[in-house]
Amino acid sequence: MTAVAGRKPAFTWVRLAVLLAFVVIVLIPIYVLLVTSFKPLTEADPGQAWNLPRTWTFEAWGVAWEKLAPGMWNSVLLAVPGSLLSCAFGSMNGYVLSKWRFPGSDLVFTLFLFGMFIPYQGVMIPLVQLLVGLNDLTGLPGVFYGGLPGLILAHVVYGIPICTLIFRNYYVTIPDELIEASRVDGAGMLRTYWSVVLPVSAPAIAVVIIWQFTSLWNDFLFAVFLTGPQSWPATVMLNNIAGAQATPYSQQMAAAILSSIPTMLIYVLLGRFFMRGLMAGALKG
Repeated sequence: MTAVAGRKPAFTWVRLAVLLAFVVIVLIPIYVLLVTSFKPLTEADPGQAWNLPRTWTFEAWGVAWEKLAPGMWNSVLLAVPGSLLSCAFGSMNGYVLSKWRFPGSDLVFTLFLFGMFIPYQGVMIPLVQLLVGLNDLTGLPGVFYGGLPGLILAHVVYGIPICTLIFRNYYVTIPDELIEASRVDGAGMLRTYWSVVLPVSAPAIAVVIIWQFTSLWNDFLFAVFLTGPQSWPATVMLNNIAGAQATPYSQQMAAAILSSIPTMLIYVLLGRFFMRGLMAGALKG
């Protein structure tokens, strides 16, 4: 018993040491980002990446914000409505496919899931043709192709399969007795959804908002192909922060931190719901 008890503290220290090593590895890039962002251009050199600034300055942050601000606002206009629309459509699809089943619903759900495996590159040309056609059809040049509405539409459609899957797996954990009770009380499909299902959907909503907000905010490929310079989000603007003669590393590092803050805030605010909503339905349905 004594030998076993003596091995437990040793194992605990080894486990803590391993965890600490992983933490250090994860924090190394963040350290380099931070210290480089506070360096003047003369010190921001890859050979001095590990060194603390000899002269601390916020100049790079000011320049980075000036260059990145229009893209940040475009990213907000892209990510917020795109996430909310994806959440709404995914929630309604998941509700119908889990609680109001109909003949062929399993086939419909399977077809939805196929959309998760279509690569962006495979639909780029027909997607551009579709958005150009919408511009011509509506008589609004630069709105669908070249503007944010077309980019939002592309991401919402692409996000429907994964959002439907998350909500469907969550809704199968809701007791069927609740749905039957609402039917007995005279509530129809929409009334049951609004009064019974939606109020208990916070974990699934958090998962979808985090997932879609991150996907929309970090999008680069669709943004480059489907939008023009006036509608470029933060990721494209971040890629364009480069010097003609010398690379402004400090400005790039500051811009990278600024562009990552919104997604970090989303995880901080909604993270406590994330695992609960993601794992719901894993053992049922």
